[in-house]
Amino acid sequence: MSKQLSLNLESSLDALGQIEQAVTEFGTEHEWPEDLLFHVQLTLDELATNVINHGYGAGGHSFQITVKSKPEAVQIELVDEAHPFDPLHDAPQPAIDASVQEREVGGLGVHIVKELMDEIEYRREDGKNCLKLVKKR
Repeated sequence: MSKQLSLNLESSLDALGQIEQAVTEFGTEHEWPEDLLFHVQLTLDELATNVINHGYGAGGHSFQITVKSKPEAVQIELVDEAHPFDPLHDAPQPAIDASVQEREVGGLGVHIVKELMDEIEYRREDGKNCLKLVKKR
């Protein structure tokens, strides 16, 4: 049996605090281990920040996050109406082997999400970006 958290958020950096609080309460309620809670929070922080800063670029928009807690995994879905962006193919590859001095600021968020999550699937549907992620327990 799965439990679900649904959030409808404004495209503002204020949403990041709302996400953190809601996910912490949800994860605690469902007895997630600390590392699972951290991975889900970091993933959602990175992805929501990208939607807010790069997807929309200005306020007045919204996006949705759904988190399902299942015995075998946590499933996350993030849906936005920003311009099409498939993080699996459109995100630039970060220069993770370069020295700190040679690297550009930013660009590691999608890479981190790919490393943390066990499954990631993107689709564009009805003018929306739909990103589904799974973190196995």
